[in-house]
Amino acid sequence: MLMQTHEARLAALREELKRRGLDGFVVPISDEHMSEYVGDYAQRLGWLTGFGGSAGSAAVMLDRAAIFVDGRYTVQVREQVDGRLFEYQSVPATSPAKWLAENAGEGAKIGFDPWLHSRGWMQQTAKMMAEVGAELVPVGSNPIDAVWQDRPEPSAAVATIQNDELAGRSHAEKRSEVAQWLKDRKLDAAVISALDSVAWLLNIRGADVSHTPVALSYVVAHEDGTAELFIASEKVTPELRQHLGNAVTIRERLDFEPALAELKGKRVAIDPDYAVAGIALALEGAGAAVVMQRDPTILPKARKNAIEAQGHRDAQAVDGVAVSKFLHWLGIEAPKGGIDELAAAAKLLEFRQQHGDLRDTSFDTISAAAGHAALPHYKVDEDSNIPIPPGSIYLVDSGGQYPCGTTDITRTVWIGPGEPTPEMKDRFTRVLKGHIAIAEAVFPEGTCGGQLDTLARHALWQAGTDYAHGTGHGVGSFLSVHEGPQRIGKVNGAQAGTLETILPGMILSNEPGYYKAGAFGIRIENLVLTEERKIEGADEGRWFGFENLTWVPIDRTLIEPALLTDSERAWLDRYHTDTRALLAPRMEGEALAWLMEQTEPL
Repeated sequence: MLMQTHEARLAALREELKRRGLDGFVVPISDEHMSEYVGDYAQRLGWLTGFGGSAGSAAVMLDRAAIFVDGRYTVQVREQVDGRLFEYQSVPATSPAKWLAENAGEGAKIGFDPWLHSRGWMQQTAKMMAEVGAELVPVGSNPIDAVWQDRPEPSAAVATIQNDELAGRSHAEKRSEVAQWLKDRKLDAAVISALDSVAWLLNIRGADVSHTPVALSYVVAHEDGTAELFIASEKVTPELRQHLGNAVTIRERLDFEPALAELKGKRVAIDPDYAVAGIALALEGAGAAVVMQRDPTILPKARKNAIEAQGHRDAQAVDGVAVSKFLHWLGIEAPKGGIDELAAAAKLLEFRQQHGDLRDTSFDTISAAAGHAALPHYKVDEDSNIPIPPGSIYLVDSGGQYPCGTTDITRTVWIGPGEPTPEMKDRFTRVLKGHIAIAEAVFPEGTCGGQLDTLARHALWQAGTDYAHGTGHGVGSFLSVHEGPQRIGKVNGAQAGTLETILPGMILSNEPGYYKAGAFGIRIENLVLTEERKIEGADEGRWFGFENLTWVPIDRTLIEPALLTDSERAWLDRYHTDTRALLAPRMEGEALAWLMEQTEPL
């Protein structure tokens, strides 16, 4: 029935395209804010194809269709999407634009929703279409919405206030900073369209998107320090109006596109990565001068102030207790058999709900047993769920959203009975060595994530192996768990974020890994806070290092001590001493006894 349903949906879309005089259409996973996670109302790719991953797209023509995913979803897409309906295509080897250029004939009209794609994508794809005599056509309304009869409505949850006691700075101060940024560049206004940027700028939060506490809204910030917030009226409370004050005008979200015409004759900044093409088209159509500039909130949002940093420490303390209690439970129950991936993820959530003011998970928990652990972005569901086999490796990557901070932690543990193989211990220890190398890194001002990345891979490279994902991403303050602009990763053609200078206040993940296809996977992830370091006898200039934020024992069963240097052993012992000091006063009984045992010196 499922395949017939998606076949019928694809047929309905094709009929709608014919009615509109279109020969094809591009379907991304996206919303009007270029969000990483999108609300149910925007899950058009999932509705059309059945694909449940968080990144991908499809191209539909009248006689054929294709779905495009990267290496993270090679297995998942084949399990969820009918290959009779959609060709499987791999990114970056190809893309919807390349596929359409190869398959769209001369004179073909290929539709796209300008409110779901960036201006850069629009320009590049239009150029590729023109080269083969086809035309890229913006649609006034999304044709999928016309045939998706039971499409969910956008969330109606009210917007909430992030008090200055948690934000560390008032929204008036932040707006003033943006106003100065505009004046310095001789700009009249900036459109702030990324949901986490709106939330940070105005110190508001919401519950409109899974895993990210944001409210569906836009801001137009003006050079005089005032701002307009475009948000559905049902989300607005008297408390929110009072919080925003007279300098922020509240307008209906549906009025946003028409209101852009009011910027006629103005110089308006929009972000090339987070502003959809529809914003640029509306501004240019109204006679505004569009200036592509990075969203002025992105860098200050990434650099946590002292109160935000302390909030993260507080969140990590309660999260560390929850994860530690889970690992204690897992060590008792999983070796008996009968615990599966879904049950483990549910139990971890239960422990998190018992500690701190948990508002949501910060992403879908990766609960991965045996060969599933070799899939770095595995997502367990009813179809993929397997028991956790005794005598195997289990990997859990998870996080929580607390009002004071956002957490993200990965632990890889041995599930008894028996002992890990020498290969498992070797690979785990090399991953640990890379993790320690990042944790202990000291670097001069001007260093970027691409320069640090080699430290995490060195021990693995010596054994002739590597991992295919980045080493670290930025993390928000009760906001997005994947926050730019900073990133630690290989510099592949100036990959986003790897050339970004790492600055004090930036939070990053530290998560090297190793994956043996079909057998096991290993990842060790903590969050770290960039801080200034005073080095005796250092040359002139500023030097930085990392403060560790995450405190949960690292499984010593998987460590081969002979592979660690004296310095690395000292780091691990210090880490476990500090973990015990923080968590022990918050734990009791058998879980406390487990913690004391796990944090003994190596």
